[in-house]
Amino acid sequence: MASKTDRVRAAQRRATQLRAELADHNYRYHVLDEPTVPDAVYDQLYRELVELETQHPELIIPDSPTQRVGAAPVGGFAEVRHGVPMLSLDNAFSTEDIQGFDRRVRDRLQTDSDLEYSSEPKLDGAAINLWFEDGELIRAATRGDGTVGEDVTHNVRTIRSVPLRLRGSAVPDRLEVRGEIFMPREGFRQLNEAARRAGDKLFANPRNAAAGSLRQLDPRLTASRPLALFAYGIGTVTGGTLPDRHSEALARLRDWGLPVAPEVEVVTGVAVCLAYYQKMLDKRAGLPYETDGVVYKVDDLGLQARLGTVARAPRWAVAHKFPAEEQLTTVEAVEFQVGRTGVLTPVARLEPVFVGGATVSNATLHNLDEMHRKDVRAGDTVIVRRAGDVIPEVVAVVLERRPRRTSPVKPPEQCPVCGSAVLRVAGEAALRCTGGLVCPAQRKESLRHFASRRALNIDGLGSQLIEQLVDQGLVSSPGDIFCLTLPGLLELERMGERSASKLLAAIDKSKATTLERFLYALGIPEVGETTSKALARHFVQLDALMAATEEQLLEVDDVGPVMAAHITSFFGEPHNRDVIRDLRKLSVHWEEAARPADTATLPLKGKTFVLTGTLAGMTREDATAKIEALGGKVTSSVTAKTSYLVVGESPGSKLAKAEKLGVEVVDEGRLRILISDQDQQLVGRTEWKPTS
Repeated sequence: MASKTDRVRAAQRRATQLRAELADHNYRYHVLDEPTVPDAVYDQLYRELVELETQHPELIIPDSPTQRVGAAPVGGFAEVRHGVPMLSLDNAFSTEDIQGFDRRVRDRLQTDSDLEYSSEPKLDGAAINLWFEDGELIRAATRGDGTVGEDVTHNVRTIRSVPLRLRGSAVPDRLEVRGEIFMPREGFRQLNEAARRAGDKLFANPRNAAAGSLRQLDPRLTASRPLALFAYGIGTVTGGTLPDRHSEALARLRDWGLPVAPEVEVVTGVAVCLAYYQKMLDKRAGLPYETDGVVYKVDDLGLQARLGTVARAPRWAVAHKFPAEEQLTTVEAVEFQVGRTGVLTPVARLEPVFVGGATVSNATLHNLDEMHRKDVRAGDTVIVRRAGDVIPEVVAVVLERRPRRTSPVKPPEQCPVCGSAVLRVAGEAALRCTGGLVCPAQRKESLRHFASRRALNIDGLGSQLIEQLVDQGLVSSPGDIFCLTLPGLLELERMGERSASKLLAAIDKSKATTLERFLYALGIPEVGETTSKALARHFVQLDALMAATEEQLLEVDDVGPVMAAHITSFFGEPHNRDVIRDLRKLSVHWEEAARPADTATLPLKGKTFVLTGTLAGMTREDATAKIEALGGKVTSSVTAKTSYLVVGESPGSKLAKAEKLGVEVVDEGRLRILISDQDQQLVGRTEWKPTS
């Protein structure tokens, strides 16, 4: 039996081994972005170390991964003087600014040659200064005034991407590292989503979230926040040497376990600097972190020293700023827009402001709940955001600037366009106009949808023509489309006889459709293509669907309580029934099948298919129709519940996922055999008949 001393020694050896493994996994995950084990394995190793240290508290060391959870709250922040001042950067906003910067640098260095610049993303977070002694993190401080910052060591130690001990060899005795603490976009989204569920205040942006998290007196709160680090520079170095080039020094930091932005590039000449800027601007919206520009640094550290600094900024670096994604402006009014399905969307009318590369005068407030949560009022000063091609939105209200005697926005009781009653369905954040096709705002959008390719598929009846037809009073409901005449069409602008004749032929052709297309064309709220197919398969006959109760609708796949309420409400409205009756009188028809006695006997019932790649002998629509007619279901994503993946030419990533999950893979030939074999089982079961 092992002695107590032997057990302690064994625990010590195992703890040392676990710390080394966990440190290596952290390095591969946060620095190399190449994790070698699943998260579950990491968690298992971590739990084992926690258990060992709990049993043997004497084994706990300051740089153990278990010490990132946060210590007791501190009473305040002590001041820390930086070894080398943390300088600001001059900003540039145009091509001319960057050309001027490059010219001044070359003039000062008395050279006509193109210079090499380390080009880096300008991170939008909180600057941090890290002190390492003998490889161990001993202090972390905010930038402060550039000379003196605040000691936030207790918080920084909780950030997993910050190494508590540097790895590798040739680490200086004392090393001062500059970096940026930031919150990744996905982490920020999850943080705000959790706050929204808890009813807490939301952060305006990742930058504010990172800065606020870094200055918490309770490190346990910081530990709960998804913070990360990128190193971008070096201050004091003693007892060691570094490479002669900034880019090589960053590579050295990376080798020592400090994460560095992967987008860092060394470029030669101002033209390539500008190309890098454009590339990063194009990538901006897709990066996993916020960035508000790029930074150019003379790469040669000897040349940096010759150039020196001026005031509080270096002569050898400049920040090339992106167009701002956020700006302040004033809300002139809050109005409600009416969409195709009758949804009323609150929109802030703004004093025009240039943001995200465009002038913005309107910003969405998304829905009633979001409008109330942000409490946006006319007269408010607000932060407006437009990132990439995202629709402009109001991020937050600057309450300190709110004028006196403002009032919360009241939701309208009548549609602002047609005056019909406004309804809010239980379980939804949306307000809806009940005017349906009588509402002019919905009319144009509804008609566009009705004629679209996946609905009635009326070739030639596009948005511009619908605008004309409605504005000229020729069409006000779907049935009017089928009453159009050649003389009436010839009255329209830029409409010739040939085009008009082709349109009338397309309208006539569209009368022969399918029940699922007809249902989709009606524009029932929440009912898309997939649900339309499910309803058509389940009820088979339109009259049966129109008479269905909410309870009966809930028996259909993909139909939940909210959707069932919309369907019953839609068919319960007399004007909607009138539209359907008129369409059938105008010979809009489809083939209705006598419903099988037992749908559970369909041969592919319960089987789920995914199609990928190009099929040679049939379209995806044809394959989908055949599968669904036999009771199968076609989805777009491969999961563990997928029965078959049907692969055509150039199948893409779905094939790899299917193979990983063990999903059966079949080609087009096997699909045809499967459909043919199963189809034989249905012969004589179904009697098809046209209906009008």
